[in-house]
Amino acid sequence: MKRRIDPECTAPLKKQKKRVAELALSLSSTSDDEPSTPVSHAAKVSATSLSESDSENEGKPRGSDAFNDVFRADSLVEGTSSRYSMYNSVSQKLMAKMGFKEGEGLGKFSQGRKDIIEASNQKGRRGLGLTLQGFDQELNVDWRDEPEPSACEQVSWFPECTMEIPDTQEMSDWMVVGKRKMIIEDETEFCSAELLHSMLQCKCVFDDLDGEEMRRARTRANPYEMIRGVFFLNRAAMKMANMDFVFDRMFTNPRDSKGLPLVKDRNAELLYFADVCAGPGGFSEYVLWRKKWHAKGFGMTLKGPNDFKLEDFYSASSELFEPYYGEGGVDGDGDITRPENVTAFRNFVLDNTDRKGVHFLMADGGFSVEGQECLQEILSKQLLLCQFLMALSVVRTGGHFICKTFDLFTPFSVGLIYLLYCCFERVCLFKPVTSRPANSERYVVCKGLKVGTDDVREYLFSVNMKLNQLRNTESDVNLVVPLKVIKEDPEFTDYMIRSNESHCSLQIKALAKIHAFVQDTTLSEPRQAEIRKECLRLWEIPDHARVAPSSSDPKSKFFELIQGAEIDVFSYKPTLLTTKTLERIRPVLDYRCMVSGSQQKFLLGMGKSQIYTWDGRQSDRWVKLDLKTELPRDTLLSVEIVHELKGEGKAQRKISAIHILDVLVLNGSDVRDQHFNQRIQLAEKFVKAVSKPSRPDMNPIRVKEVYRLEEVEKIFLRLEMKVIKGSSGTPRLSYTGRDDRHFVPTGLYIVRTVNEPWTMGFSKSVQRKFFYNKKTRESTFSMPIDSIAPFHVCYISRLFWEWGDGIRVHDSQKPQDLDKLSKEDVLTFIHTTHSH
Repeated sequence: MKRRIDPECTAPLKKQKKRVAELALSLSSTSDDEPSTPVSHAAKVSATSLSESDSENEGKPRGSDAFNDVFRADSLVEGTSSRYSMYNSVSQKLMAKMGFKEGEGLGKFSQGRKDIIEASNQKGRRGLGLTLQGFDQELNVDWRDEPEPSACEQVSWFPECTMEIPDTQEMSDWMVVGKRKMIIEDETEFCSAELLHSMLQCKCVFDDLDGEEMRRARTRANPYEMIRGVFFLNRAAMKMANMDFVFDRMFTNPRDSKGLPLVKDRNAELLYFADVCAGPGGFSEYVLWRKKWHAKGFGMTLKGPNDFKLEDFYSASSELFEPYYGEGGVDGDGDITRPENVTAFRNFVLDNTDRKGVHFLMADGGFSVEGQECLQEILSKQLLLCQFLMALSVVRTGGHFICKTFDLFTPFSVGLIYLLYCCFERVCLFKPVTSRPANSERYVVCKGLKVGTDDVREYLFSVNMKLNQLRNTESDVNLVVPLKVIKEDPEFTDYMIRSNESHCSLQIKALAKIHAFVQDTTLSEPRQAEIRKECLRLWEIPDHARVAPSSSDPKSKFFELIQGAEIDVFSYKPTLLTTKTLERIRPVLDYRCMVSGSQQKFLLGMGKSQIYTWDGRQSDRWVKLDLKTELPRDTLLSVEIVHELKGEGKAQRKISAIHILDVLVLNGSDVRDQHFNQRIQLAEKFVKAVSKPSRPDMNPIRVKEVYRLEEVEKIFLRLEMKVIKGSSGTPRLSYTGRDDRHFVPTGLYIVRTVNEPWTMGFSKSVQRKFFYNKKTRESTFSMPIDSIAPFHVCYISRLFWEWGDGIRVHDSQKPQDLDKLSKEDVLTFIHTTHSH
């Protein structure tokens, strides 16, 4: 690796020193950017001056300069040539003219300074004259043989565990309580004493060094430093991007044992993840940027200054992330060491993932250990245990786990790793290039949670309770797995030792390198920009600056989203279904239907609570929605705002809800050309992603229940007469949805989902539906692409059967108006035209 101390890079510096020498000025180093080693300066200046003197005098007559000869003679007499020959003739003339003699000072009485002024040893912004005795010592570590920086990284997994997952009975006597231990120097079971002590010595060297001086040197010394956070909230996001790539996208694109994706963007299931001890949320911002609205995140972190900063998610939609702080929900404290918080978070996640759990859990816990850096592993032991406990509590079978660890020297920490090793299919310890090499940070990555880990989860839960009981006492839990049990697995033990010693060596070299970079401010890593570019390309991260999302008015955003579509389409009103238009729903198989509860509107989400509605008429404006809800930006929906009711009588509660009829754009994804059924399925997925079960104060968003028109009788079975508060005790027609809430229906939307000239029929011979082209008379059982009715076709061709006065759709209603379309008329038509 080429650095600025190489001859090729120091040529400009030599020229600068040459000019200084010619003016007989003393060299000093007062700037952070100047070299700080006076000996090397003197040597270089001396060599430069001597070579120039030789070249200047070569071929000149000795008597050409009488004054020079006198000065040279005087110098030889006084012996100055030996000490001051580094200075050229101009310098010597100036000094001689002032009466300088070796061993005497200048001035009338030789009272001036006799010795040469030394070059400054000032380092950066340290106090003038301050010398750090401990820091300035030599480390005797050769850091220059480090490997060339590269974006390519290797993963080394633990061997597969062949042991059975330990059960409650086996673990009953594993926990060992003893005297609290606050030293790390003797933890040599899983690392050589020489490496451990060397690493601790290297860390101690920095104890007296100013933090800012250390950070500046670290920034120059780390080849990967320029990667930073790119357009994300912080550097943590890029660590997750780094590891997601290295582990073959096993987090954002999990696969089954056959290598097939477990979740697909077109399918109904979301990618569920959890992020704990994770404020301000960089890991989650990366996942949501990568997956957009196809993912839903749950988060728990400590309330306070290090809470989630969702408002700073510039590159992803924070509406897809739901913080939950344990006991008390959004009002909890988020302390993962409290057992009640672990239980509450577990229950909340399971309740909102169909009792399956998340596909993966990320944990990035840590806290300041300033002044006690060498004890970080011991001070963080309970935090590490609780993060592991949370993984076994919320990750689904086959799911993954990634967690930040620090040094892993103590048998307590190694025991925790051993339990993960037993519970997951594969486990590894990995330090990504985005993690600074001089720190003790690395990650444990676990792939494929096994079946039957409940006993281990309950065991860790009991260990955490014991740690809480022993807090502020002289006792502590020292072991969670006996050393004998660990060492009975030599492959696990060997991996642990190799990993620890490799990690130790890396830290030692990196600390020595920073030490050298502090002492010599001319040192730098020349490939930082090149490495950054290579890494971003490999990890598929665009090299964009971090900027806040731009704001615009609703009308401009609407036109941006519809991309030149005919604006007149949005003003179409549905055709009323009457006895005269009943024939238009033939063939019945081409249609779907939904119960209406109010007027249809278009709804535009511009991020958070910036939501606007529009009735489709060009003369009308977009109006701010007066509801408490949130939607991701760049979202355009066709909706109704419906007053839902729950219960009856005085206990009846009313709430306004958004009911989705159709979707156009979801968080920037244009879905207008997809099949109506697919759009509704994506709408269901979208609603799951943005729903906030922890926030009952927010207005809910739901998707209309869609029925096949030939099965319209199912709707009539959901209709009943109910007393509604404010209706003077008179029962009114009500439709009850899937969530046990009901509303007053106003009619039935009927939507054509098959595009002309295609239609659908039913083959009695094979008892299957088929597609038929009325122009070409082609028949096919598979769906032709051009038979899919896009949004604008569905919207323009829809019909509406109004359930107003005189329309009897329930037996308890008033008699039917004979001039209006009755329920019997509709059912008769459907049964007649669709019989099979």
